[in-house]
Amino acid sequence: MTRTHLPRTAFATFASATAICALALTGCGTTDTDAADAKSTTSASCADDSSTASTEPVSVKDDTGHEISLDEPAAKVVSLEWQYTEDLLSLCVDPVAVADAKGFTTWDTAEKLPEGTTDVGTRQEPNVESILSADPDLVIIETTNRDDKIVGQLEDQGIPVMAMAGADGEDPVKYMKDTFTTVAEATGRTERAESVLADFDAKVTESKKAIAEADLATKEFVYFDGWVNGSNVAIRPFGQGSLIGELGEELGLKNAWTGEVDPAYGLGQTDIEGISKVGDANFFYTGTEDPESEDYVELLKKNDIWANIPAVKDDRTFAFPSGIWTFGGPKSSEQALDAYVDALTK
Repeated sequence: MTRTHLPRTAFATFASATAICALALTGCGTTDTDAADAKSTTSASCADDSSTASTEPVSVKDDTGHEISLDEPAAKVVSLEWQYTEDLLSLCVDPVAVADAKGFTTWDTAEKLPEGTTDVGTRQEPNVESILSADPDLVIIETTNRDDKIVGQLEDQGIPVMAMAGADGEDPVKYMKDTFTTVAEATGRTERAESVLADFDAKVTESKKAIAEADLATKEFVYFDGWVNGSNVAIRPFGQGSLIGELGEELGLKNAWTGEVDPAYGLGQTDIEGISKVGDANFFYTGTEDPESEDYVELLKKNDIWANIPAVKDDRTFAFPSGIWTFGGPKSSEQALDAYVDALTK
């Protein structure tokens, strides 16, 4: 079972359930380095940034309702989840340390992590001593519980911790934007955030127009990822409430996955027979190669049930480009919009 392509809180929810869900194809169808300067950035989008950073005191509430008060905006920030790493870079703030830097560079190409950024371990169990060694003035973690042991250990050392839920299935696009704004407020980069979000909104409008003008045989779709464990496979559809699914629907497409999903991330669980019941929907799937799993798509291609699904028979299965993080911020979301449009209009 893979860990890498789930956020911290989603992994906790699905760790056991996905293992149970994995079904046989035949049967059913780091090293720490010196931290980079927090005020410099390698983000390409920041090269021409002319926004002004605030120097005023900060007071912002995280997703648990906890208020973080700082005498000045956070400049030395440790990010313990890829979404916040991406958000910081888009805001032209280099994190002084991150969790799973190698994984970020594989799964999230929306922004480039500066070489030499300190890696503090896994997102599920970061190393507290490494975090403290980075001497942060703020740590951003994905958790819905302020009783999380990492939160407690850091706060016992006087480190402010901003706890974010990671997702909201009620309106994932709005939540993505609100999270970005919250990170911007904590770092004094609100002006920059407004510019980034304006670019995102413009991309939605442009992409929606492209889809509307395309002569599509169907606007129904299912986006999924999956993995292999031995001779077994699991398929994870991104249903209602998923960020990647709602981005597709922002363009006028219709998410055809109606199976049960978790309330926060909109993630479902199925097998080949289950995914074969979505009718004529187009298929989209992650093109990122999971270093912890075999290529599940190659195994799908060897299955007769898969071969007879309309989207497969009609060559309407599309891999997104590698490195689009499906739980990311505005820049990852722009990549996803481009991937939908490129697949359906070219």
